Amino acid sequence: MRIQLTLWYTGILAFVLLIFSITTYYYLARATRQRTDDSLAETANSFISNFNAESTDEAQDNAANETARGFRSRDRQVIVYDARRQVVVASEKPENLGLENNWFASSELQPQLTALFASASRSGRAYGNLSLGGKTNIRVLAVAVPVGGQNYIFVFANSLRDQEQALEQAREAFYIAIPIALVIASLGGYFLARKSLAPVVVMGERAAQIGASNLDQRIPVPENNQELGRLAGIFNQLLARLDQSFAQQKRFMADASHELRTPVAVICGESEVTLSQEGRDPAELRESLAIVNDEGRRLTRMVEDLFTLARADAGEYPLVLADFYLDESVNECVRSVRSLATQKGLEVSYQPPAKEIPFRGDEALIQRMVLNLVYNAIKYTPAHGRVQVTVRQNQDKSEIVISDTGPGIPADAQAHVFERFYRVDKARSRDESLNGSGAGLGLPIAKWVAELHGGTIVLDKTNREGAAFVISLPSPK
Repeated sequence: MRIQLTLWYTGILAFVLLIFSITTYYYLARATRQRTDDSLAETANSFISNFNAESTDEAQDNAANETARGFRSRDRQVIVYDARRQVVVASEKPENLGLENNWFASSELQPQLTALFASASRSGRAYGNLSLGGKTNIRVLAVAVPVGGQNYIFVFANSLRDQEQALEQAREAFYIAIPIALVIASLGGYFLARKSLAPVVVMGERAAQIGASNLDQRIPVPENNQELGRLAGIFNQLLARLDQSFAQQKRFMADASHELRTPVAVICGESEVTLSQEGRDPAELRESLAIVNDEGRRLTRMVEDLFTLARADAGEYPLVLADFYLDESVNECVRSVRSLATQKGLEVSYQPPAKEIPFRGDEALIQRMVLNLVYNAIKYTPAHGRVQVTVRQNQDKSEIVISDTGPGIPADAQAHVFERFYRVDKARSRDESLNGSGAGLGLPIAKWVAELHGGTIVLDKTNREGAAFVISLPSPK
């Protein structure tokens, strides 16, 4: 990772430096040429002024000769051409021009000069580059000057040797500076990447040490790095959720094993006793088979509840939506448990709403939720007690209230009533007359059904005079 970051950093910097160098070089070349052109224009203006001053008293050719002989420059030369494009006079060739004498008479230059003369004749002035020996080494300015009714051409030549040397030095500087800058930048980038990624290395090493057996450990949170600190915090939250999930899984497995062990042990014990004794009384055999049957049914209900919760956790439970009246569905649940409540000496009452409540949801699950709560109320309410089910409309939600006159729920158990396999009174958890599994799964299933329909279920009140659960479901729009 550090090497990759360094390579990316160095590559981007190299690209930027390359663009900068090219742009700078072309700017220098353009600025140098512009200064040369401006200087040539000043020289041309000065020379033509002197020529005009001389030509007022003398013949034009003599004036050109006098003006040319008086011209002095360290890197420029003036050549005067008449109307037939013959050389009239040339100023003294400076040493810095870097050309041979009469260089302008070279046959290699004639086509270039012809094109330059034509351009100057059309526009009055023309700039151009002249190449000798395959190199562009002369910058010229050609000016058309009217002399005796004819156009003379004054050519002002400037050597590009100094400019080319300056640009060559600039290129050499770029060739040397850019690699040095890239080496320094890559070393610095590697150092910064190593320092920046050091917390990541520490976090990775600590994360590699965390397994299923030590999920309580956490990743160190860097204090001076907000991004990595946030990442470490999120990772620690993930570890906390994993730790909680593993703990719940372990507790679930332990509780499930414990709950399944009891009915299996009873079934095995009764069957072994029955098989070990020959000639048992039919009544005793029937009693043993009844015990085995009851435990088998209890085991089946427990497995069904576990399967329901497993599918709910995986989000795979098929929800069958339908339109029905919530109050009528709850009333059916109440009617179905009245005989059971009567056997225990309990009164079960139902209080309907002021008007019918239409609802859309899975009616079978809604009834299962209500029955789980009603079974719980019947289970823990002593004889001559009362269980009441109320359905009411409360603004934009429908509420189902299941209350009883039982002993209530202890304060230390109220926070755990919706946990799986949690039973408030374990000694009374196995009431064979009820349809629940008795394993502490009824309330968790009820809570899941309420949340599946966008609602909630809460323990509204509990004291020595009983408990009340309130189911809140959103009303259809």
